[in-house]
Amino acid sequence: MEYNQLEIKKGIKLHTITTNKFKTNLIAVMLTTSLSKENVTKNALLPVVLRRGTKNLKTQEEINKKLEEMYGASLDCGLDKTGDNQVIKFYIESVNDSFLPQNDENMLKTSLEMILEMIFNPYIEEGAFKKQYVNQEKENLKQIIDGKIDNKARYAIDRCIEEMYKGQPYGLYKYGYVEDLEKIDEQSLYKYYKEFISNCKIDIFISGIFDTDIKTIIEENQNIKQLQEREPKYIMPEIKGKKSEKENVIQDSLEVNQGKLILGLDLDLNEDNLRYDAMIYNSLLGGSANSKLFQNVREKASLAYTASSSYFRFKNNIFINCGIEIDNYEKALNIIKEQIEDMKKGNFTEEDIENAKKGIIDAIKTIDDEQDTEITYFFGQELSNTKLDIQNYEKKVRDVNKQNVIDIANKVSINTIYFLRN
Repeated sequence: MEYNQLEIKKGIKLHTITTNKFKTNLIAVMLTTSLSKENVTKNALLPVVLRRGTKNLKTQEEINKKLEEMYGASLDCGLDKTGDNQVIKFYIESVNDSFLPQNDENMLKTSLEMILEMIFNPYIEEGAFKKQYVNQEKENLKQIIDGKIDNKARYAIDRCIEEMYKGQPYGLYKYGYVEDLEKIDEQSLYKYYKEFISNCKIDIFISGIFDTDIKTIIEENQNIKQLQEREPKYIMPEIKGKKSEKENVIQDSLEVNQGKLILGLDLDLNEDNLRYDAMIYNSLLGGSANSKLFQNVREKASLAYTASSSYFRFKNNIFINCGIEIDNYEKALNIIKEQIEDMKKGNFTEEDIENAKKGIIDAIKTIDDEQDTEITYFFGQELSNTKLDIQNYEKKVRDVNKQNVIDIANKVSINTIYFLRN
């Protein structure tokens, strides 16, 4: 695997991942903009409306027919919240040209042209998006927003984040809000789209085998030619140490059979390089089947159906997630706090650290097993302005020692305790 990047225009980058492990090429276009209450719902609506039609392929039927002609290529779109940014994503996967009959069309070029047209040359009626498409996708998005309580575990984490980051961009729900959705129509969304496309950060990723000059294809593409250089309106993640002096306790009531206990932890770290130590800390605390939370809260005390933790690097947070019997709230919370204190005292072994390292390194080794995982890895580096190949990533993890982990443990504080109960 070989990774390269170059600037097409200011604010627009091409990233190539040359690999011969796959019979397909995967193209991903990431459009990044800063999160705001004003635009979060519009950003959630945009990709699904754009996916409905282009200037030359006006309907879903025409798009599907074109994909079939491209030997069954697949096209998808999505939405992420990364740090204080929203990322609109488009993907197209098609068979690599080297596996096609000779003298056939350049499938990579065709795929690039199709995905770029979908994003930058949408289907327009009377100077706006097609009203029918916007209304249908508004209804679909409303169902997603209204249905967020259906997945109680995800809902509880989102609520904890909302409380921790109240009034801040990261506290926003990535799919937006029904009250804002109702105000959007085909004209206002198209007006916003033009503003968004002029200001967002654009990253084009291509993974596969390339026999053609990708840079030239993109630079000569009419949709790219029409784009202006820009100072992208996105927020570079900044590693800021955070320490909570007081625990914020929030309880919500819903019809649930199982309580959801979430602890939002702050990390008082000011150096990005400490994230490798934090990864090991998280693995020991709750990030693996051998972790303190899993072994003590779930296995020994039998207080939780699930007990785990996740490290959110871009926000310097760890979130502990437990599914418990509602009556076990106090017991479970006390044992969780004991595990946090145990970590501060260094009550874990060198073998525990080596097992944590092995688990993380095994995961690192799988990065190049999937094209979308490769792209996600390098996109994360692009957003944080870091450059680290997979071999050095492994080395950084291997270099972590027990004292490093104890140091991290003593920089952890509880910000918010969130409990979802009936």
